[in-house]
Parts: sequence; C-alpha cells; structure tokens
Amino acid sequence: MRTAATAVAAALLFAVVPVFGPVAGQEGIAQKDKDPGGGTPLVIEARPIGSFQPGAPDRVRFGPLAFRGGLVLTSKNPRFGGLSGLVMRDAEHFVAISDRGTWFSGRIVYRGDRPAGIADATTATMRGPDGRPLDARGWFDTESLTADGDHLFVGIERVNRIVRYDLGQDGLLARGVPIAVPNGVRQLPFNKGLEGLAFVPPGLPLAGTLIALSERGLDGDGNVVAFLIGGKTPGSFAVRRRDDFDISDATILPTGDLLLLERRFTWTTGVASRLRRIPLAAIAPGALVDGEILLTADMGFEIDNLEAIGVHRDAYGALVLTLVSDDNFSVIQRTLLLQFTLIDE
Repeated sequence: MRTAATAVAAALLFAVVPVFGPVAGQEGIAQKDKDPGGGTPLVIEARPIGSFQPGAPDRVRFGPLAFRGGLVLTSKNPRFGGLSGLVMRDAEHFVAISDRGTWFSGRIVYRGDRPAGIADATTATMRGPDGRPLDARGWFDTESLTADGDHLFVGIERVNRIVRYDLGQDGLLARGVPIAVPNGVRQLPFNKGLEGLAFVPPGLPLAGTLIALSERGLDGDGNVVAFLIGGKTPGSFAVRRRDDFDISDATILPTGDLLLLERRFTWTTGVASRLRRIPLAAIAPGALVDGEILLTADMGFEIDNLEAIGVHRDAYGALVLTLVSDDNFSVIQRTLLLQFTLIDE
C-alpha cells in the first residue's frame, strides 16, 4: 500500500538508500530447475548489514528469533524496487514481485549462514490472461504472493483480485488467470484491501486453503477481515487488530502456524514492524483469532517499509525467515533483505 503520507514520512524519517541485486531464497515450488526462466538478466548489488540493532551491535537474539544477517539491495535497473511479495523456493532460490507488476527471481549467496549477495537475478513484466501487462488492464498494486507447487498466486490490491500463474509451464512469462474470490474480497476498501496471501500445504490444518488477508479492511468491531478460499471449510474470519498495526504480508510455517508481518506508522514514532504467530488450528469460518508477538522493531532497528516475508529450512534443518522491504522507488528509502532463525519452533 502506498500513500502520500508514506512518501512524506520517508523523506522525514529515513536517511537511506535503495537496494536489490543477485541474492535469494519460501518453500513452495517443486521443480528441478529452481530458475523459473523467461526473465531478463538483472544485476543486483548488495551491501551487508552486520547488526539488526545498531545501538547494540553484538546483540543477536530478539526473543525467539536470532538475527542471521541482512543486505541492502540496489540496482541500476529502474525496474528494481517496490518489493511487496516473496516466495522462498529453497534456502537460496526465490521469486519476488514488485507492486508495479514486475517479477524478480534469483539466488541468495551465503557466506557461512549469513546472506552475502544476490546472483542469477532476472526480471519480467507480469502478464494477464491475454498476454498484456497487468497494468494495461488497470490491475495495479500487486501486493501479495504465495505458492502451491509451481502455481503462484498474486494478490492485486487496487482491484482486489487474485491471479494464478503456472511458472512450471512458462516461467516468468506465464499468463495470469484470475481465480474466483468471495464477494467480500471484491468489496474491500480501496488501497486497504488484499495485502497478504498464504497457501496452506498438505499435512497442516486447513490444507489446500488459500488464506487472503486485508491490510485494513475492518469488520464492525474494528478487526481485520480475512478469507479462506478453497479447501474444505471456505468462509471468512477476522484477525484481532492490535496497537494500530496493519497487515503487510503473511506466510505459513511448517509448524502449523500463520505468521503475519505487520507494520505501523505514526508521525511521532515513525515506522515499526511486527511479527505475530497465529495457530492454523484456531482459524475457522466466523472465528476471531489472535496470536503471540514474536518481534516488534521500531526505528532503532535496521528496518524500512517491510512488506514481504518468506520461510525455508537451511541445510541443518533450522527454520529461517526472510523479510524484504518496499522502498517505494524512493531514493530516501531502502530495499532490505533480513534473515532470522526462529529458535522456538
């Protein structure tokens, strides 16, 4: 979601630089070649972030999370930026989207267990069912991304639609096919609509369900409206809205939890980000759900406008969270890639 306040706030509150280049890694796409193909090569440069909390540079643990490292990403390619959705295909390979209807794929290079750079990056324009760019149809603001095998689902906030892509067939040149959504999805408020998608894989509660969450579409009690699409128990539910945070993305943990990435902006305190974990077993049509806060970070930490989250396991089985920020294509904001190990899974 982009507002005039976002740009003004960035100008006042961020003394930073944009980011992204060859790097990568969310579980989901089962294919031998992790490069989906079809894109144009892209050079992404990366500068390491050594500490998540500059005021305490030796601190690694943040509650149940351990900071592994981060990158500031930049590219001379003007298409790079605005990252709003992320799927980690394994520990290295990733697919991401910008809110301007652009695909990015690549590979995260590591030095030990710390992200060190991005390699093999490519980019392509997201296409609609007729092969034209999405924005040619008036479908703007591609804000959310999730995967069911080779099929990727993209949420488009301004029109509150969900489009499915088969990357196994045509890679990043695949044509998107709109899927049927509940009427409530189409009625979400302008610029506060679809912001998070999470597909539940087999073996977990709600398996086969696409969970769709609004940024700030509220019910009569002021809680965030969300939807269960497909699966055995379709319907709607609500997420308790706490402390004026809005949902910016979501992912499914293999432990059986929905992990929400949330953000808040105020003129007095600036930007803050938060991670909240909700058991999938608690989610059902008509339910009001809440969960444990894993992390809250304000401007005393290395954050920006964090809008995307992915999850994978590393070679040793550790559960790794990857967070990426949307720089709003502004020279005073940054594209960040941050990684944490979830210790208490």
